[in-house]
Amino acid sequence: MSDVLVVASKVKQYIREKSGMNTSASLLPILTEVVKKACDKAISSAQQEGRKTVMDRDLPNEGSGASV
Repeated sequence: MSDVLVVASKVKQYIREKSGMNTSASLLPILTEVVKKACDKAISSAQQEGRKTVMDRDLPNEGSGASV
């Protein structure tokens, strides 16, 4: 199993405050994969533009939030 890239307590707190719901531990590895895929796309975008810095504009964007 690879490292989890999200802070579990922050995710759980966000979900609890937003919805009053609990968070299953099985969500975190899946959420990590979503983050990894978004990062991979952003890395690819930066490389295609010849940059060595990944920027916010490299993430797919839909409205005010990022989409994966």
